[in-house]
Amino acid sequence: MTERITETLRLETATPADIGEITALRTAVALDLSARYGTGHWSAAVTENGVLRGVMSSRVFVVRQASEIVATVRLATKRPWAIDISYFTPVRCAIYLTDMAVRPSEQHHGIGRRCLEDTKRICADWPADAIRLDAYDAPAGAGGFYSRCGYREVGRVTYRNTPLIYFETLL
Repeated sequence: MTERITETLRLETATPADIGEITALRTAVALDLSARYGTGHWSAAVTENGVLRGVMSSRVFVVRQASEIVATVRLATKRPWAIDISYFTPVRCAIYLTDMAVRPSEQHHGIGRRCLEDTKRICADWPADAIRLDAYDAPAGAGGFYSRCGYREVGRVTYRNTPLIYFETLL
């Protein structure tokens, strides 16, 4: 891994003007995963309307390198459809991390890890007690990445024929 991250690369709040670029980034990641691992739930089409709904219903952040978005993360207080809270530690306020994506050409350079570090800082200031997420339990999934970044696996489930791993980190 070549570490390219500097202190200047940080999550910043996305704006409606970023919708097109976020859509293109998430589409590039879906296409890359599909090319490497075949089609699966990670192959779902990303639309500008879907990204806009995410921006309007939660907090979406981006990382810019020069003026281009190279990563995005969405944080929400509303539980995503695939999360069964019975697997997680009871807390007062949980934040759900969804739609994290790093441009394929920028993966393995520390940007994803930096996104997760910034996410912890943002959520602690929210204030939240935990960050929860799910990852595909498949070769295209990011379970190993989340484990290496200190997230604890709390369960494995199949939701609508999709094998998932649940992760959390307590703040």
